[in-house]
Amino acid sequence: MLDTQVQQVQSALAEAQRTYLARVYGWMVGGLALTGVVAGWAVTSETYWSILFENSWLIWVGFGVQVLLVMWLSGAIERMSSAMASGTFLLYAGLNGLTLATLAAIYTSESIASTFFICAATFGAMSVYGFTTKRDLTSMGSFFIMGVIGLIIASVVNIFLASSALHFAISVIGVLVFVGLTAYDTQKIKEEWEVEMMGTEIARKASILGALRLYLDFINLFIYLLRLFGDRR
Repeated sequence: MLDTQVQQVQSALAEAQRTYLARVYGWMVGGLALTGVVAGWAVTSETYWSILFENSWLIWVGFGVQVLLVMWLSGAIERMSSAMASGTFLLYAGLNGLTLATLAAIYTSESIASTFFICAATFGAMSVYGFTTKRDLTSMGSFFIMGVIGLIIASVVNIFLASSALHFAISVIGVLVFVGLTAYDTQKIKEEWEVEMMGTEIARKASILGALRLYLDFINLFIYLLRLFGDRR
């Protein structure tokens, strides 16, 4: 009788974990799909390119709005409803599609497609590693976050230096940092599944935040891989 009860509890916990992870990856894939649809529309839209060529400053405004949305969603999600959190995430994903469409003006469509598949395979492998490894990756988290800060600073500096060597180094380090972050974030999300037991509203908001982390890992990994392997027009 006791063994049966233990098995029932274990089964319920395993189901809660699967449900939560399904929520997280569902939102992440949905966000990537929306980004792809918006980017695909923008690439083929004469109106989009006409507006962008006449108002090039809009791309910087777009970047700024995206940063603010990520900061707002990450910092204020506890005070939001799940509907507002999901809407903010989808708005960010859509805006990101508009900015990523500009990559089509720099790289060939073939190299963008091939890099996307390389990114998907790499992300998938590291996500599986983060989910299955017995090694605690917590100590690596601060290292990866410092790496992200270093990448931002180096990228800003290279705007003025325009150094090809520094550009290459940033790209290599960027790939390594976001490969590591993918495994780290996956492990952390796996450990957060208990929110599924705290109510639907809490679980939905937590899953959106987890999806945002993985979405950012994927997009940044894609961009740095493209900088390394993409064929320029």
